Formats: sequence, structure tokens, C-alpha cells
Amino acid sequence: MATIGLFYGTQTGNTETIAEQIQSEFGGADVIEMHEITDADTSTFEQYSCIIIGCPTWNIGEMQSDWDAFYEEDLDGINFSGKKVAYFGPGDQVGYAENFQDAMGLLEEKIASLGGETVGHWSSEGYEHEASKAEKDGKFVGLALDEENQAELTEDRVKTWVSQLKPIFGV
Repeated sequence: MATIGLFYGTQTGNTETIAEQIQSEFGGADVIEMHEITDADTSTFEQYSCIIIGCPTWNIGEMQSDWDAFYEEDLDGINFSGKKVAYFGPGDQVGYAENFQDAMGLLEEKIASLGGETVGHWSSEGYEHEASKAEKDGKFVGLALDEENQAELTEDRVKTWVSQLKPIFGV
């Protein structure tokens, strides 16, 4: 059984593609088991002590619709105490500069309040945005990606982020 659970929602396929890159960088399906959030329930989360959450910011600072439904209906029923949780998400820092990566910030805030330990912070240097609910003290709460304006940086960002997470997750 995989040691890390990766939970994602995707609207256009970008988040799923990035999730697959992350899984590959970690060493494949033997290390990371991927779960589309529409197919997950609270018991699925409880199988893992290390979790990765992938959610794009959609429209004006909103969560992807599948995550939004899970957030409203199921997230409060999960005990994240003792779990290490990393976040990633695609967003558009130019078109939505005032709420870049807000979905990642909303999920992190809620999961941290449920006991999850946030790991995998990412520097906000190199981004051009005005505000973000995912930014705290000059860092994002997770890996911020922009497939619209910086797609050429995604592969290297994923590799660097995963190399930071491996020792934290004991891989």
C-alpha cells in the first residue's frame, strides 16, 4: 500500500496532470496513491499519515467545484491530528492577481484547524500577484503553480518541492 495519499480535484485537467508529475517524482504508485476528490470519503483520508492536497483556484478565489462540495459536506468529519499535509494548486497570478491561490489557502486554513500539520511551504518570490489567502509571511502554504503564465517553470518547481517533501514524509 502507498504511504502517501494525494487528493485532487480538477476542472480542466491541469491539477490531475500536476498530481501525476508529483506521483512520478516521489517514485510512482508504490509511494503515492492518487484519489480524485469525487471518489474519496472521510475514511479514505484516515488511511494516511502523509497527505497531499491538490486544488486549483477557480473563478474569483473559489475552490474547484468538487473540492467545494467536499469542503462543505465532508471535511469537518476528518481528524487530521498527527497527519502531515502538503498543498499544491494551479492558479492565474495575472488574470486573478487579487486572489491568486486562494483555494489552497482556504483548504490549508480549514485542515490546520482540524489538526493537520502544514508542510511544504513555498516561497512567493518570482510571482506577480497582489494578494493571496495562501500566502503567510512571504511564503505560500504550498506549491503555487501558474499554468497560464509560467507553465515552463512547473516541472522544475515540482521537482524542487518534492525533494523538500521526501525527508519530511520519510520517503
